[in-house]
Amino acid sequence: MSRLLDLEHFVPFRLNRLAGEISRRLSFVYGERFGIDIPQWRVIVTLGDGRNARAQDIANHTRMHKSSVSRAVSRLIARGLVERSSNDLDRREAPLQLTAEGERIFAELAPVVLDFEQCFLEGLEIGDRRSLQLLLDRLERKLGIGDT
Repeated sequence: MSRLLDLEHFVPFRLNRLAGEISRRLSFVYGERFGIDIPQWRVIVTLGDGRNARAQDIANHTRMHKSSVSRAVSRLIARGLVERSSNDLDRREAPLQLTAEGERIFAELAPVVLDFEQCFLEGLEIGDRRSLQLLLDRLERKLGIGDT
């Protein structure tokens, strides 16, 4: 009997597994050093470089569930890394931003995660890296996601 679906060669499964493993390994890097988890990391980097965003914007950008974003934001606010602008009508609509301490952590975090990315990709030739970026861009465009 032939198999209709070979999961080990099914691209969506492989991409999901790869992304999950990269995320898990990267979380060791920033988790140990900065004491943050994956959802907190995603909030911090989304707000990095002085950007402001609503919790819903972060959820849409990172593809995290809004309850995960809400919990991460609450923990980051409690730690003094994120602050919420006032919106008396609806707290969910209030823009979030990094505090000075959050910006300091982001500034330390960015080179650390970029080094991780460099190490992860160093087994690929320069041309393969460019091809990978182009292929990711195309796939994201096809799905209507990403900044491309």
